[in-house]
Amino acid sequence: MPPTFTPYRPGTPRPNTSHTRVEEELHEVAGIDYDRVIIKRNPSVPVLYEEALTHEMGTVISSAGALCSYSGKKTGRSPKDKRIVEEESSGNDIWWGPVNTKISERVFLINRERAVDYLNTTERLYVFDGYAGWDPKYRKKIRVVASRAYHILFMHNMLIRPTDEELEDFGTPDFTIYNAGSFPANRYTTGMTSTTSVAINFKRSEMVILGSEYAGEMKKGNSHAPSQNKRPQVFTVMHYLMPKAGVLSLHSSANEGPNGDVSLFFGLSGTGKTTLSADPHRKLIGDDEHCWSDTGIFNIEGGCYAKCIDLSAEKEPDIFNAIRFGAVLENVVLDEDSRVVEYADDSLTENTRCAYPIDFIPNAKIPCIGGHPKNIILLTCDAFGVLPPVSKLTSAQVMYHFISGYTTKIPGTEDGVVEPQATFSACFGAPFLVLHPQKYASMLAEKIHSHSADAWLINTGWVGGKAGTAK
Repeated sequence: MPPTFTPYRPGTPRPNTSHTRVEEELHEVAGIDYDRVIIKRNPSVPVLYEEALTHEMGTVISSAGALCSYSGKKTGRSPKDKRIVEEESSGNDIWWGPVNTKISERVFLINRERAVDYLNTTERLYVFDGYAGWDPKYRKKIRVVASRAYHILFMHNMLIRPTDEELEDFGTPDFTIYNAGSFPANRYTTGMTSTTSVAINFKRSEMVILGSEYAGEMKKGNSHAPSQNKRPQVFTVMHYLMPKAGVLSLHSSANEGPNGDVSLFFGLSGTGKTTLSADPHRKLIGDDEHCWSDTGIFNIEGGCYAKCIDLSAEKEPDIFNAIRFGAVLENVVLDEDSRVVEYADDSLTENTRCAYPIDFIPNAKIPCIGGHPKNIILLTCDAFGVLPPVSKLTSAQVMYHFISGYTTKIPGTEDGVVEPQATFSACFGAPFLVLHPQKYASMLAEKIHSHSADAWLINTGWVGGKAGTAK
């Protein structure tokens, strides 16, 4: 039953009930009705388990202890439904086009109002306050408001978790995500193409999600992208904010050798960034999103988001063993009796995923910060067997491959992709680029030159022929 509350008329004194600072902020900024809705801020992992198992149909615990949740109809990103508000503070900087589609401030506010109205009808809301960016000089405070406990556990794993002291002094967030994904967008609202909408407003420092319960919408930011299907819109936001601060944001994984040598791995989803960076002989800095500042690199995230299809303890032991209590499995199939995950089963989707804190990897480097990279590795999944397995690149070749971003869309990484398709994605991450690709490319060229890094192109696709006929 929802909590009891005393009705009141606008303009009259509110009920004499004490509220937390966060409740007051959500009421003042977003109109969240704190007298009707129970609001839980930064619940513990056990509490989030209990909430999801109690209130979210179909949620179960795997034999290894991971929370298994299901996103409903949407099991991957909806790449045509990302929108950015055209407004005076950022309009001249945005790389407008098929990647970043314009909406007006009015349409954003209509969607925001729709999301808040839905959130106010729920019995309970969850809030997670965390950080994006391990370097304290550049980190951003992110607030997530959602009606599903599994979404908050996902973001608890993917963002950097504050200490009790940091949470107490968190203050006003730099960016807020309102996740009303259980409720559809209005298809007849100007600019909407479906019942799914992911909209970003840089002036208001807000994002609104409607019509998709797929957790990855929060991580990457539902972009119009080939072969990418990971994490929060938070990456899209950082791709705008970091270059403004003189820091290069990169869609890459990173690890560090015993001598402190750092390697960066670029590549789209399915090319091997997560697997190759989880090398048991090197310290993992991060598996997907990094920044390169004047002092070195730092991970944006506090966790990892791995593909689970055909996962095995033999091939990827660190990832396999990280899927335990505290991890979130999304859209996997389990044995009904034993609750053992059937990682080879793609009957729900090929895009089965797991999110876990980075410290679940035994050799993770905490804090996730490293020096300037010694090796830059570009990963590409060639579906036609044209590229050799390994190539060392000149500086000119690095820029060519970085700008072109040739790879293959892999089944399961994007709705509607059922067989490999050759594609190009600028900077190996076009869906997340907010500024023009040349901005990121020129910053990378300067970094490589300044720090004399070696560069390599690795083909993780097929060699000697087309997909399906070659190795």
